[in-house]
Amino acid sequence: MLNKTAAAILKESKKYGWVLEPDAKRLFAEAGFDVPRFEWVRTEEETVAAGDRIGWPVVAKVVSRDVVHKSDAGGVAVGIDGPEAMKEIFGRFSAIDGFEGVLVEEMLPGIEVIVGGKIDEQFGAVVLAGMGGVGVEIYKDTAIRMAPVTGDSVESMIDDIKAGGILRGYRGAAGVNIEELKRLIAGFSILLVEMTDEVESVDLNPVLCSEERCVIADARIILKKSDN
Repeated sequence: MLNKTAAAILKESKKYGWVLEPDAKRLFAEAGFDVPRFEWVRTEEETVAAGDRIGWPVVAKVVSRDVVHKSDAGGVAVGIDGPEAMKEIFGRFSAIDGFEGVLVEEMLPGIEVIVGGKIDEQFGAVVLAGMGGVGVEIYKDTAIRMAPVTGDSVESMIDDIKAGGILRGYRGAAGVNIEELKRLIAGFSILLVEMTDEVESVDLNPVLCSEERCVIADARIILKKSDN
């Protein structure tokens, strides 16, 4: 799954210690995962044009090597409904330290799920899945397995999530596409094993899961420190 393009992204990002979100999205797309339509643009005019092409409303995120946690820096805006709102967002983002542009992407519905992993010194690649979004650190509703995760192990991970009933549909509310979620978790676990020598941790939060799709809406890849 880790093709030459994906490997090149990791190699180029090594000197920075982490992978910018547009490059992380490109890496996951190259590996066969579902990501939103997105464009990385650098001027006010380009942000408006990207919104026109993708279709309003859109999401915008700051691109900066100085900002790992974009929400904490005020670098995320959702529901941008047209050019004037986008121009205001661009002006705000361009004042953020290390500004390298704006990631403009389609706005999608779905239940927020987290899929992540880290390389443990003792156990190797470890994968987690659970209810995602900004509340993930508060609720801590996740299940953990050693990678790679396949077959019954993926099913049991979902069953171990306390709020997993929401994913399967609760009191008449639509559930998510469980097969797509299982495919994503299993595929991610294999990719994490392939990246063991390069990465320290990977967080996909949120993954937006609906009845049709499970889409990686945000991706953060932290790389191992260089020995040099």
